[in-house]
Amino acid sequence: MADERGAKQERNCRICLNGKETARVNDGAAFADEVRRNRRQGVISGEVNVSYLKKLNEVHINTDKGRVRVPYIIVENGASKLTPDLSAKLSSKEIDFNYLLRRGVIEYLDAEEEENTLVATEERYITNETTHLMVDPASILGITMGVNVYPEHNQMGRHSISANFMKQSQGLYAFNFNNRYDARAFLLYYPQLPMVTSVPFRTLELERHPTGQNFVVALSTYYGYNMKDAVILNKAAVDRGLGRSIFYRTYSDEERRYPGGQKDKIKIPPPSTEGYLGEHAYSKLGDDGIIEKETLVEEGDVLIGKTSPPRFLEEQTTFGISEEKNRDNSVTLRMGEDGLVDNVLISETSGATRIVKVRVRHIAIPELGDKFASRHGQKGVVALIVNQEDMPFTKEGIVPDLLLNPHSLPSRMTVGHMLEMLGVKAGSLAGKSFDGTAFSANGFDEMRKFGDILENHGFDRFGDEELYDGRTGKKFKAKIFTGVVYYNRLHHMAITHLQVRSRGPVQILTRQPTEGKARGGGMRFGEMERDALVGNGASLLIKERMLDQSDKTTIWICKNCGDIGYFNYIKNVPVCPSCGSNNLERVEISNAFKLLLYEIKSLHIKTNMKLKSE
Repeated sequence: MADERGAKQERNCRICLNGKETARVNDGAAFADEVRRNRRQGVISGEVNVSYLKKLNEVHINTDKGRVRVPYIIVENGASKLTPDLSAKLSSKEIDFNYLLRRGVIEYLDAEEEENTLVATEERYITNETTHLMVDPASILGITMGVNVYPEHNQMGRHSISANFMKQSQGLYAFNFNNRYDARAFLLYYPQLPMVTSVPFRTLELERHPTGQNFVVALSTYYGYNMKDAVILNKAAVDRGLGRSIFYRTYSDEERRYPGGQKDKIKIPPPSTEGYLGEHAYSKLGDDGIIEKETLVEEGDVLIGKTSPPRFLEEQTTFGISEEKNRDNSVTLRMGEDGLVDNVLISETSGATRIVKVRVRHIAIPELGDKFASRHGQKGVVALIVNQEDMPFTKEGIVPDLLLNPHSLPSRMTVGHMLEMLGVKAGSLAGKSFDGTAFSANGFDEMRKFGDILENHGFDRFGDEELYDGRTGKKFKAKIFTGVVYYNRLHHMAITHLQVRSRGPVQILTRQPTEGKARGGGMRFGEMERDALVGNGASLLIKERMLDQSDKTTIWICKNCGDIGYFNYIKNVPVCPSCGSNNLERVEISNAFKLLLYEIKSLHIKTNMKLKSE
């Protein structure tokens, strides 16, 4: 009975097309094989993917959009279909990749069909059960990760981190950067090519868009200044242009048209304009209301002068004449920024309205708080920039550009970082570059050459060197691992995150400082900051930060009933509205607390406050 039920179930294999059941067959595995055979022969589209799920006894056919598909070389009877003859023709460009697809040598599989395959990474690993061979073992990784070198020697978590850093790095992002008006852009002064590259790196021609520089790095501590993620930079190297970049920001505005024939006007606003910023704010504008090129600008300076029509209808004056009072709508430089006006563009939009774009440049020299990262997810924040004479140096007089904490490599298991240090050091001496593609067949052979090259040039085989302390001149007792690493400067710079103010705008409701750098806001002082001050016994500083510099207000409190009173300026006495007493005390409280008291009152709950004598 069980056998009959099993046979019946076997005959009822469901076929699902893009997740919807369309038919049933007797033998699902044979049907899936027949679909694959027809696909390889070109009878049906190569975009079709089929998989047989034995546990569910279902055949899933997928033809929908958005599937991630990977090319694999087909293996039949224990042999790859990409024969040496085809490989030779492919190398000589007699045939191309599409030819192999049409002839059923290579096929694309999606994630579901991969479940029915046994894939060999290299031809020597093919067995009778193998169904496919990888085109390249490095294709396991995506584009962003594939351009990295020696990724198979790093911990898994570092891959996604380094991929993020690559997207954040400054470099030569476009050759026509001088003609572009991007909202913000970062351009490295002296970008260099890495000396260890990978096949995806070269395939994408990323040497045309370098994103970093080759730093001489020593794994050494420096009087505790490079603990954890902190790094030390050589001041002389920074002065010579190491990590130096330009930060571009574009400000734009246009003369918009409004219903009723009114429109904006780009010009120097007259003093009668509503919201006039003062004569000094417009002093750097030209006669047309637009700032000139190469003008030094600071925060608050007007870049584009503009007046807009009033939001509401004109008001009648005393003589009955309607007066149109325009408002100032000028574009000013952001809070906390400065620089030089790099270029000005005046054009027209598709709606025939004049548009003005002003690009401001700021030279960003590496400073404390700037972030650097290698291609292996080893990020670091600059903690100290040391004079060259105080930096460690080798017997040849080589001074490292960057000192990295030696504890940051073993704990994060970024062995690829150390391999790159060794490889680029060897490449610098031999005058050649190396290939660091993931799972490269000749990768280990190249790594063995590193030690030979270093020994031939009189260096230690493992990259260790004797260094001398720049402060004392004494030789370090231990040898220090020194090499060259390709470092990226990330766009997280101290200058773009710096936020400070002494006074400025406040919120209407709470009267506390506004939030955010763009609105001229203050830094948020939260519970954890408060706890730090409590732990240090700085209670008066808490009062200053959370009351005096925030939303301090004064109220009158009745000494008899504890209710909030007010001051009668006609009689020149304080009055309690509850009991009518004039015996009130003036108290300083937070405006947020005052709001809370009024809200409780609105719920018909009376609050009494008791005053203590000082």
